[in-house]
Amino acid sequence: MSFDVRIRKHVEGGGRRFDLVVEFRTDARRTVVHGPSGAGKSLTLQAIAGLLRPDEGTILVDGQPVFDSASRVDVPARERRLGYLFQDYALFPHLTVRQNIAFGLTHGWLNPSRRDGGAAVDRWLQAFELERVAQQRPHQLSGGQRQRTALARALVNEPRALLLDEPFSALDPDLRGRMRAELDTLLDRIGIPMLMITHDPEDVERFGDRRIRLTDGQVTTSSV
Repeated sequence: MSFDVRIRKHVEGGGRRFDLVVEFRTDARRTVVHGPSGAGKSLTLQAIAGLLRPDEGTILVDGQPVFDSASRVDVPARERRLGYLFQDYALFPHLTVRQNIAFGLTHGWLNPSRRDGGAAVDRWLQAFELERVAQQRPHQLSGGQRQRTALARALVNEPRALLLDEPFSALDPDLRGRMRAELDTLLDRIGIPMLMITHDPEDVERFGDRRIRLTDGQVTTSSV
């Protein structure tokens, strides 16, 4: 699995003008894009996922273009087959754990029923030890259970890679350490490539087989 990203995006808002000019290629199993807040990390990840359209450039995933401004290629997010974990997890508060995971299998905005998803959802409920809380809603869960629910939803469609947006920033320090260890074990077990963005040096150290630093919208260093 490889990512080849060469994009430009001009962003304005909140009194700020910002030019994102990012170029990098990686075929590492685990890649971490890091840098200070406001460096353009989330914008870069959203562009790869198909949630943000660059002004120009190309994005290749495993050698196949998912965005190419010159050829007018812009593959919809769902068809890119990339699992995305949002920074705040983006769980639906009115849905149960099982329904939130099953939502990853839907193709519209209809809420899944309490029994939707079948074996695909059962697999991740068991893998993440969420069976006991399958009928609970997000406000009834611990921070770790919410993260595991969001990860299960990102993985239920069997994506070809996992994109993680600051996955530990919402957790307290003790839980952060435990969830790093859990994610490390999970990635080894399922063998899925990962692209993570973070500003935390501990994330970089633990997960950065390939490390790409962004500063002010541009790649400033890239290392193994």
